Amino acid sequence: MAGTRKYSCKTASQTLEWIDAIIHFIKPYAFLMNAHVVNFFTDRLWEAVDKEWMDCLRDEPVENLLLIPCGEAQDHWPASLKNFLHNLRSLVFPREQVDSQKIFPGLTVASLGSVLSQGMNVKKKHEVEILSAITSFIAKRVGAQAIVDVGAGQGYLAQVLSFQYQHSVVAIDACSHHGSVTNARAERIKKHYAAQLRRSGSVNTSLLVPKTVTCRVLSTDMLKALSDTLVHEDGQTNLTGEDSEELCVKIDSSYDGRKEDSMVLAGLHACGDLSVTMLKTFVECVEVKAVVSIGCCYNLLSEEGVDNAGVQCGFPMSNGVKSEGLSLGKCARDLACQSAERWRSLERDDASHNFELHLFRAAFQMVLSKYYPETLKTSPSIGRQGKALRRQQRRRTLESSVNSSVQLQRDCEVGKSGPVLAKRAGQGGARCEDTLFSDKCLDFEKFNLSGLHRLGLEPLQDINFHSIWRETEPFAELIGPYWSLRAGLGAVLETLILLDRLLFLQEKGSSLEAFMLPAFDPSLSPRNLAIVAVKI
Repeated sequence: MAGTRKYSCKTASQTLEWIDAIIHFIKPYAFLMNAHVVNFFTDRLWEAVDKEWMDCLRDEPVENLLLIPCGEAQDHWPASLKNFLHNLRSLVFPREQVDSQKIFPGLTVASLGSVLSQGMNVKKKHEVEILSAITSFIAKRVGAQAIVDVGAGQGYLAQVLSFQYQHSVVAIDACSHHGSVTNARAERIKKHYAAQLRRSGSVNTSLLVPKTVTCRVLSTDMLKALSDTLVHEDGQTNLTGEDSEELCVKIDSSYDGRKEDSMVLAGLHACGDLSVTMLKTFVECVEVKAVVSIGCCYNLLSEEGVDNAGVQCGFPMSNGVKSEGLSLGKCARDLACQSAERWRSLERDDASHNFELHLFRAAFQMVLSKYYPETLKTSPSIGRQGKALRRQQRRRTLESSVNSSVQLQRDCEVGKSGPVLAKRAGQGGARCEDTLFSDKCLDFEKFNLSGLHRLGLEPLQDINFHSIWRETEPFAELIGPYWSLRAGLGAVLETLILLDRLLFLQEKGSSLEAFMLPAFDPSLSPRNLAIVAVKI
């Protein structure tokens, strides 16, 4: 997201100044942040937005709408809209990938071979290559005996740190299936490397293999106990348990308080509160010398005053933000997960289909409101129905194109020409418009029937889908602009959440060094902001 950067976060006071500016900026747009787009028609959400903005944007090409989340404006847009986007752009933490070697002099990012990268897509390979190099560099710098991969998933990061960088690694994940996959994959990689060592005539064929634990990490005490216990275990270790509290007791009973070892915590997209727990554990646990955290799933964060009053929550973390009395709410946290870079990279047709799906879902809410009011009270979710609908639409478009070509060829063959074709063309506009309305109405009806089925509801005899669609269709072109303006706030909200985490660390004083950097290419990995902290 290009633009003049007015703020810095090198010190706690600078970070707090940036946070204050964001809070001041977003307050007037609470109606956008807290909106449920499914209620676009039922609550006439577009009426809350500046009418001059909506009148301008309703006629804009889709390509221009896709640039709004990146803070980019067109010259002919209203001055107030351009000012909004300029301020938005200035408040967002830069996303352009930094040169890691400039931040960490001497760092080498090694390309992964086919064995270690097996099963990874391009995005995952990119992320693991960079984060493993950074984590290894920091672990060597602080002299850590072990690295704990928190929220390890299928163990890609843990295995690269073990086999390629030769670190002792513990991989923790809440999913037992992930633990099994990690172990099986590690064994295959171990066989490959062992064979290489034998062929080279090496006498020492021992290899470090990540230790795995299956556990839902619920507290900093639990993560500290897990980390210390597993670092001292020999061989492959798997701890599982249905009851997380019983598991925590089991681990704590074997924790003897040893202080001689040091470790680094690493998390590649550790979900929700897990990234927060990592940062708190780093601060509270003497043995944890550094942390490298890339968070995600802000919608799953617990929030003070919203989810768990009086309980340690995922947002806010810092005293500075807590003193503001700010409450985001789930809608705003969900919005923070939006990716401006992915919107920008969408093809026009894909973007149009996305807007259309939001349109159908909002119109479906009208159906529920009118015919199923009791169901509507439960905030029903019908999941994602986009792929099947998109395939149907593309198939119909292709068939329509083929049929038109065949008809034109027949007209030519039977000698229709000149005035006859001109007359047909003149009549086609109205017919085409009617056909388009009918096609959309048919798609809408199919969407509704699928949605009702997913909710376990039978279609009522008196449902008039055609009437609902005709009622909403005049405002259909407003949903793209509304969604784009709302998505534009996403990057600002993510910046706020991450600056709060950074400030939490900076408030601890000179005993540690903390900073944030865009580690990945945002076009490949939109959640690319890493928080790095090292005890001095």
